[in-house]
Amino acid sequence: MKTIKIWSIIGLAALLNTGCEKILQENPQSQIVPTYFNSPSGVLGGIAGVYNDIRGQWGTEGFTVEMQVGTDDFIQGSSSGGGPAYTYNGLNGSNFGSAWGTAFQDINTLNGVLKYGQTIDLPDATRKQYLAQAKFLRAFWYFYLVQTWGDVPLSTEFITVPSQAASRQPAAQVYELIIKDLTEAAADLPNTPTAPFLGKAATKPVAQLLLAKAYLTRGWLNNTAADFTQAATLCADIIANKSTYGLDLWQDFGDAFVPANDYGKETMFVSDHVLDPKYGYYKVGAAEGGGFANNLSPWFTNWNYPNFSGINSYKSAAGTIVNNGTSLMIRDSQYGRPYSRMRPNSYKWPSGANAGKNYFLDQAFTNRNVDSRFINSFYTVYIANTSVTNTATAANNSRGIGYTTVVGADTAIWLPDVEVAGAPQFIGTRPFKGIVVPPSLWDNNVFPALKKFMDPSRGANFNDPSTRPCVLYRFADVYLTGAEAYLKAGDATKAAALLNTVRQRAAYRKTNTAAQNTAAATAMTITASDVTVDFILDERTRELFGEWQRWHDLVRTRSLVRRVKAWNPEAAPYVQDFHMLRPIPQTQIDRVVDGPKFPQNPGY
Repeated sequence: MKTIKIWSIIGLAALLNTGCEKILQENPQSQIVPTYFNSPSGVLGGIAGVYNDIRGQWGTEGFTVEMQVGTDDFIQGSSSGGGPAYTYNGLNGSNFGSAWGTAFQDINTLNGVLKYGQTIDLPDATRKQYLAQAKFLRAFWYFYLVQTWGDVPLSTEFITVPSQAASRQPAAQVYELIIKDLTEAAADLPNTPTAPFLGKAATKPVAQLLLAKAYLTRGWLNNTAADFTQAATLCADIIANKSTYGLDLWQDFGDAFVPANDYGKETMFVSDHVLDPKYGYYKVGAAEGGGFANNLSPWFTNWNYPNFSGINSYKSAAGTIVNNGTSLMIRDSQYGRPYSRMRPNSYKWPSGANAGKNYFLDQAFTNRNVDSRFINSFYTVYIANTSVTNTATAANNSRGIGYTTVVGADTAIWLPDVEVAGAPQFIGTRPFKGIVVPPSLWDNNVFPALKKFMDPSRGANFNDPSTRPCVLYRFADVYLTGAEAYLKAGDATKAAALLNTVRQRAAYRKTNTAAQNTAAATAMTITASDVTVDFILDERTRELFGEWQRWHDLVRTRSLVRRVKAWNPEAAPYVQDFHMLRPIPQTQIDRVVDGPKFPQNPGY
């Protein structure tokens, strides 16, 4: 394989949180040189540093934006700040690529681990696990890179001498390395987390899932039946051996996002965050708004409920909601810190094939009376957390009554998923003490907030970043990935069966009787004739909304341009076929001054 040579020697923050409570500590090194890997602690520190760098991407703002916006799921919130990632207008190598440098630095670190880890003094079983972790992580980063940019520099050699030369190798070669690494990692990784890699680090089923995703993605690129079959078989194996791997679905979809279950049976692979500042980047009470390794994922899809919840808000002559009066809510730990960067795509198309429809409610989250994933994924009810007195004569109070809201009892804001006559101050003819904001009044200021990642443990410091882990892979994704693979392999019946497992789980509600849950599961059951690529993409929205996968889902299935043009009004005028690859960062192009110029992707 050809060797890339990177611009600078790699710095390592060799610090890894390996679980909720158990922490792996290593001495940080300012430079990685061969002698660093001459001990078990050096090899382990290299792996730990790569895990740490994953923490520096998932949950941070720039990376989250790059993974999710410009799709059918999301459009801009009021505080998005604009930006080409949302619309593709002006997208280029100067405003995209937050993880490019990190990925290649980590790959070089892992190459060092794999080179020197073969000979250090370790028990065979321990060495095997260390090397398997390194292979998994190298494949993890290369899979991210090849999905995002296509042809990329490919290296399996540890580089210690800076160079200003680099080239790109074909994606086919990159996939060969990914598949080789993951196949070998899956053979040697333990079935369940084993010291020192506790919590939810890489295990055999995690490597198998990533391998299935790699086969599936390569199969789409080349229309290769064998790749689809391999992906389906891998997912089937994970499911068949779920008890051995300690994996399963929670009975209730909502339980997958309860903080106490972050490391539970449905969680497969996470990027850890911890409260103790000794082991991370958390600064108590600092209310940091960004920065390396700060998990801000609860806030990005959170609207500014303290600033746009005026008690006497009203509907304008143009049919939009106008904020008016004292705010019904104050910021708290339950409802979180409002960033309003992105919002669910509830744009209602005025004309064309989708006239009168919006993607969020009419395409993705349909059958909401039965399917629990909408109500379990989004806040639609805000209970008053501050007492507000409204007089009958207050400006724009159309109710004709005065009252005081009761903290902890009254509903301050209700965002129903259907139209409500009399909104925002009435339900029909009955005065409502708070405000009602139905879909026709949702805009970039007021919309259902994603609650999957909310972190009520913040307490008095609820403006601080979250210390919940970012869950990269859940067991439900094994069923969805397997269903897509079976469909592409020509077996829609098996695809439907896997989808039905996820859909029937979504029908379950704790408040239902057993008979009601049985009837709901029946109502959610589909047949082989229902399964299409678009149906699976809609199902992935319902199940995985906001979980850092959407852009890659649309690119993998060659659906990005078609679905963005159909549903995303901000990006539809600009998105083109070449946007299925991202622009190479300009810093990379500028730094290559020896030998051939480093090529940009077409169209940029």
